[in-house]
Amino acid sequence: MTDPNTTPNPQGQRRKLVILISGSGSNLQSFIDASNNGQLNASIEAVICNRPNALGLERAAKAGIPAILLDHTQFDGRESFDAALIQRIDSYQPDLVILAGFMRILTPGFVQRYLGRLLNIHPSLLPKYPGLNTHQRAIDAGDAEAGATVHFVTEELDGGPAIVQARIAITAQDDASSLAQRILAHEHRIYPLAAQWFLEGRLKLADNYAMLDQTPLSASGYAYS
Repeated sequence: MTDPNTTPNPQGQRRKLVILISGSGSNLQSFIDASNNGQLNASIEAVICNRPNALGLERAAKAGIPAILLDHTQFDGRESFDAALIQRIDSYQPDLVILAGFMRILTPGFVQRYLGRLLNIHPSLLPKYPGLNTHQRAIDAGDAEAGATVHFVTEELDGGPAIVQARIAITAQDDASSLAQRILAHEHRIYPLAAQWFLEGRLKLADNYAMLDQTPLSASGYAYS
């Protein structure tokens, strides 16, 4: 396998992303920056948020990206919200859909529609600690390491095949907040990187495996350093 950290971006047509957020959009900002500086050969066609007044909407608007509010509280259930979300996403014909702090449990129909072109990032070393409060759970367990995992989205919550992980040591001085901040800096590196692999055609989902350069990745994905 070639080293993904040294493979140059192709000089071809920019691909299309739609990014879904719920909050401040710090990972969104990493995609905006990577797109602007050429590390990510893609244009962000739209940012869709399910919560009013989220800072991420301001980030998108400031960058000149369509910032769409689709308030989930205005729908009578997950199915109707996801149907509206699908309609909005499909209007932009994206090559890849990015979940960047999108705090919604997705319906099976939504996941199946975008299966293989839907990515998420989770703040733990999956398969450890799916769900919430990952940093405190790692500290409470006495783990030596913590980190973040980019993965394909499947119907299993935080259970899709891992693509890339970043690991850091947990120190005696760490609390959940400090650990989260240190991990976030690594999230901002590995998430646009995984998206670029996909857009280059190097990354795909096949038979519930993440394949990079036609080689199945391990259960923990590519180890980023």
